Amino acid sequence: MPFSEGKDAPGRNHNPYGFCMWMAGGGVKGGTSYGSTDELGFQAVENRAHVHDIHATILHLMGLDHERLSYFHQGREETLTNVFGNVIHDVVA
Repeated sequence: MPFSEGKDAPGRNHNPYGFCMWMAGGGVKGGTSYGSTDELGFQAVENRAHVHDIHATILHLMGLDHERLSYFHQGREETLTNVFGNVIHDVVA
């Protein structure tokens, strides 16, 4: 764990600056690779995406507008993306 700060550190505690995920079906463009990390895989260097962007893209693929989707939580309206995410259109078919 190159970025480990100890077993009790909050968060992912492992490569927090670059990670991968895959998406398939439901309107995702097949065979697409989006973004890249440095040569050691420690941090994203190309087409960096915030978790809000990933959530906005998933919601878009489900036919939902992330800027309008909200839910009532602890006395106030909340949104999954804080209305900051952008749909990653390069992965949408």
